[in-house]
Amino acid sequence: MNDERAAQGIDHLQAAAREMIAAARAFLDVVEELIEDRDQVASVVHAVGSAARGAARAVRDANPMDPHAGGGDTADGGVQHIRVS
Repeated sequence: MNDERAAQGIDHLQAAAREMIAAARAFLDVVEELIEDRDQVASVVHAVGSAARGAARAVRDANPMDPHAGGGDTADGGVQHIRVS
């Protein structure tokens, strides 16, 4: 009984691996089509940049007094020296 269950488990794992490979191929096909169009690439780059700026703004606005959050500067140009003893 255990050998049969192990064989079934391997069959399922192989089927899942084939599905993952097929999904990866489909994804790569879409990406390949996307990168052929300069306007589409520019649009994606713009969207990612906007999302990154929004995330940075959200972090900064969460605690504007925290220099580590990007909202303030320390006296020596943004580097805080911490003594470790």
